[in-house]
Order: sequence, then structure tokens, then C-alpha cells
Amino acid sequence: MSKSILTVDDSLSIRQTVRLALSSAGYSVVEASGGAVALEECAKTNFDVVITDLNMPEMDGIELIRRMRALPRYKFVPILMLTTDSQQEKKLQGKAAGATGWIVKPFTPTQLVATIQKVCPS
Repeated sequence: MSKSILTVDDSLSIRQTVRLALSSAGYSVVEASGGAVALEECAKTNFDVVITDLNMPEMDGIELIRRMRALPRYKFVPILMLTTDSQQEKKLQGKAAGATGWIVKPFTPTQLVATIQKVCPS
């Protein structure tokens, strides 16, 4: 059975790029356009990895991570931030919220798949 990944980004093109890269590597990918939709998806499905953008309207990625970490089933699931923001302060905030790792946009499909394999080995 393939690993299930939730990708959260307000940019359709980023979600599609992530989905294409990961589905080509054999992962099952569900897309969410924001934090509220992501939380709804998390209530229905047990994901093996979550990838979220930092800067999104309504709920940013750090708040999403905080809320996900409060859910028992997502306490230890790898959550990666995928963002253009590489400021050390934001990385520290993400880590404090419970982020497992940080990928800076632009990224390559190979880089993304390698990171997923590192945090969630088969």
C-alpha cells in the first residue's frame, strides 16, 4: 500500500507540482487549498506525511501545524513546511509548532521525493 500524503497550499500550481512529483514516485496525494480544508481532510484520513505552505490566507502553516499536533493521530506524523520563506526566525517558529522539516521553494521533484523518503521510509 502506498504512503498517503496531504499537501496544503493556497497555490493550485504548487499543489499540482507536488502531486505530480509524489504520485510519479508512487505516493497517494490529497490536496487542500488551506488550513481549514486540511483539518477537515485530517479528520477523515490518516496521512503518513503532511506538506504545508507557510504563508496562506485565513490560517498560516504554523497555526495549522499547532492544530494538527493537538490531534492525537497527528502527534508524531512528519509535517514538512514547503515555502519561499527561509528566515531563521520562521524556521524556529515552525520547529516550535512541531514541523519536522523545511523545504524552500523552488524545489526539484527529486529533492521533494528524497525528503519524503527520509522522514517517512517505506
